[in-house]
Amino acid sequence: MSVSNRSRPKAIAFDIIGTVFQQAPLRSKVIALGLPGAALEGWSAAADRDAAAIAATGDYRPFAEVQRAALDSVLAEQSLEPPKADRQALLDAASTDMAPRDGAGEALARAAKAGVTVIALTNGSADPTRRLLEKAGFASSVTHVISPDEVRLAKPRAEVYLRACEVANAQPEELALIAAHAWDIQGAAAAGLTTAYLNTDRPYSSAMRPPDFEAETLTKCVEKLLTL
Repeated sequence: MSVSNRSRPKAIAFDIIGTVFQQAPLRSKVIALGLPGAALEGWSAAADRDAAAIAATGDYRPFAEVQRAALDSVLAEQSLEPPKADRQALLDAASTDMAPRDGAGEALARAAKAGVTVIALTNGSADPTRRLLEKAGFASSVTHVISPDEVRLAKPRAEVYLRACEVANAQPEELALIAAHAWDIQGAAAAGLTTAYLNTDRPYSSAMRPPDFEAETLTKCVEKLLTL
């Protein structure tokens, strides 16, 4: 479906990890394990890759478990065996200590004020996500928090996006996703959603289905969707 055939969404789903919240505050704990600071991005990418591979075969593991296994692999590759307490400190922080992206609160509030249903659509678990939103002061703008635990499959499986449609009482074409990950946009587009890519961190992958929109801030992503 081309953008010209899209209409103003009834609901907007925001990816959480890496989109609304950033993992930069975890870097010091990564370094404390003996890893270079850049290993944070490598660990995050490995966890996303493994979660997608598990979902592709119809299996499910909670994201915290996937993160733990990915961290073990990254450490083993560097022949590192840090204390278990230090590993656990990083894993615990991964669900509690992420920092809101600049403008995230404004974007969520703008969507809520426009009267659309606002959904936090995460590959993490629901309760830690709610705590993150509450800590950042964003909870009042978010109507629903949806995690893969509800369908026992992770993004980018279509079932996750369609669960968001069900919760929002919306058809796929009435739901939009904003994400900073090309793989998330790919999954949402394949499920029939309207998509907006946050391109601040990296250019969009030419191998993936193109997003309907791109913008350099979350608020601009919201505004582009609301002008449909």
